[in-house]
Amino acid sequence: MKITGGCHCGAISYEAEIDPNTVAVCHCADCQVLSGSAFRVAVPAKREEFKLLSGEPQIYVKTGESGRKRVQSFCSTCGTPIYSSDVTDPQMFSIRLGTAHQRAELPPKVQIWCRSALGWTMHLEPVRQDAKQSF
Repeated sequence: MKITGGCHCGAISYEAEIDPNTVAVCHCADCQVLSGSAFRVAVPAKREEFKLLSGEPQIYVKTGESGRKRVQSFCSTCGTPIYSSDVTDPQMFSIRLGTAHQRAELPPKVQIWCRSALGWTMHLEPVRQDAKQSF
């Protein structure tokens, strides 16, 4: 499936070919902090199937719990995380789903790093749902 997307301010845009069956929710502590949320949703794209159309992301390298070094790329103007990849062999880009224009069509198929999940994230059904901000 072809997706397009970009950052919040429009400085960075991309297109990619992805497999919709590989969308994942990651509950690891790094994703919680780097996303500023309780988890991150991402979809992988092969290097040759990911293309930046405009802009050049800022890069930050984070060493994960496993010892692997991961490039975290984001817009230097608005801070939107765009993707991550392996430092030593960047053959896959983990695209941040919130940046994809087609995000509503890409429900997650798996949740990973659940040992780090905030307990309440696994039980959101009973939480009140409002159509717009109510406070």
